[in-house]
Amino acid sequence: MTVQQPRGTTLSPSSRSGDTLADILERVLDKGIVIAGDIQVNVLDIELLTLKLRLLVASVDTARDMGIDWWSRDPFLTGESALQRENQELAERLERLERATGRTADQVESADGDR
Repeated sequence: MTVQQPRGTTLSPSSRSGDTLADILERVLDKGIVIAGDIQVNVLDIELLTLKLRLLVASVDTARDMGIDWWSRDPFLTGESALQRENQELAERLERLERATGRTADQVESADGDR
């Protein structure tokens, strides 16, 4: 299909595509774009490997609006180690036990030392 332009007119690159690269990138990040594909490796009609690829390109704000925010909980990205997480969980558990019994760990230790 050939598009013919009227005589006496010229099309500059900016008038042909009304959007600049920055405009297109802003629109993609604002709305988001999904790229999906599957790769299958077969030998003699026997499926050996299947890779399902899903790629979402969006801004952080757009992803959060979609309900995607795994990076805020990922220990590798947040710098929180498993040991730090376990220590925090144990501290919270100890606090709950102290509230339930009405005694602190220090009070229990001092009572055991008096025996």
